[in-house]
Amino acid sequence: MLQVLSLRRYRHLFLAQVTALIGTGLTTVALALLAHDLAAWQAGIVLGTALAIKMVAYVGIAPLAGAYASRLPRRTLLVGLDLLRASVVCALPFVTEVWQIYVLIFLVNAASACFTPLFQATIPDLLEDEEQYTRALSLSRLAYDLENLLSPMAAAALLMVMSFDVLFLLNGLAFLVSAGLVVSVVLPSPQTADDEAPGVWRRISHGMRIYLKTPRLRGLLALNMAVSAAGAMQIVNTVVYVRSTLGLGEQAVAQAFAAVGGGSMLVALLLPKMLERVRERPVMLAGGALMTVSLFLGLLSPGFVGLMGLWFLLGVGASLVMTPTGRLLKQSCQPEDRPALFAAQFSLSHGCWLVAYPLAGWVGAEVGLIETFALLGAIALASTALATRFWPSGDSKVLEHDHVFEVHDHLHYHDEHHQHGHEGWEGPEPHRHRHYHPGGRHSHAFVIDRHHLLWPR
Repeated sequence: MLQVLSLRRYRHLFLAQVTALIGTGLTTVALALLAHDLAAWQAGIVLGTALAIKMVAYVGIAPLAGAYASRLPRRTLLVGLDLLRASVVCALPFVTEVWQIYVLIFLVNAASACFTPLFQATIPDLLEDEEQYTRALSLSRLAYDLENLLSPMAAAALLMVMSFDVLFLLNGLAFLVSAGLVVSVVLPSPQTADDEAPGVWRRISHGMRIYLKTPRLRGLLALNMAVSAAGAMQIVNTVVYVRSTLGLGEQAVAQAFAAVGGGSMLVALLLPKMLERVRERPVMLAGGALMTVSLFLGLLSPGFVGLMGLWFLLGVGASLVMTPTGRLLKQSCQPEDRPALFAAQFSLSHGCWLVAYPLAGWVGAEVGLIETFALLGAIALASTALATRFWPSGDSKVLEHDHVFEVHDHLHYHDEHHQHGHEGWEGPEPHRHRHYHPGGRHSHAFVIDRHHLLWPR
């Protein structure tokens, strides 16, 4: 897994990701404590609402960013977004009212909604080899998991010597370091996207159309809902369960968060070898089943040790789903469509969180935590069942399909769909001229694009 770090450009981007994640992890703990400081027993409602606002920013802004990402310089955009996030997060220590939390959370996550899909879509352009990319995905998942494990532990240690609002300032510093690491490398220019069909809405919806027309990605969307149901219960209600139900202190909150990271990290270490022998579908469906089990076990009203075990199991399940996601997205689109498709995944998956966060917060506060375990467990179960139905067990990259005769004009490379002569020199590829596609039946690695508008039956 560590071999990919020998590539300088990827190494710097990975370190930028790790640095930003560590800072964000400190803010996750600090935000929970800030909500409890301002609202006490209503902390679940405050935190659930704040995270729902975060998801509104993600869902609304990510598709717009994905539509125009290929038209903007990558490095400049990533650095500018890091600087914006740093300035906003440094304002959180000065919050005195709940509404101020909501405003700042929206701003910082609007920037993240632009940053994250563009960052994720850049990695496949750096690592075109499938094995290298798989290792990079596992390493990226490991970074998330180490953050889940180490950031709460670091937060617990820091809270012994400083107040929680200092953690927000450390996050701002982390974003500045991330920006410096991105500045230090030259990033590949995105492949030119076909702009034959202008219009803001068409560009915004392009990635969504690819996503929702691809069966394996519809299954992924259902599994995203299972991840959201399990994750929302853990993120929103851990502080309430540990502090108010079990009567424990701030360090116990950080340790409970760390248990999730431990389970997820274990999977990230083992999964690259596993994916050499097993397809993504059974691995990811097993993750959905594990998360469902972890939520239903919450009905037993566990003590602190039991809660740590449930959260560990939840982390295992979430990592089984999330680690192979990049592979599915890369397999399901043309290189020039990656920014749009990664943005669609970012937006749709966080749309699931937009549903799950308020449910976890409001039901937990108004009805009870045991009832919330039951509700979110039922959602995870139904979502995993839908994923099994949407994603065919015989899913194959190469599909036989028919084409009708077509004559059109668009920007293109000479690939398996563009083998034609020229009347003269048409300029370097990609170039634009009127050309035809003969009808017929053939097979190749199939993705939804401008030449394949529907999935074969």
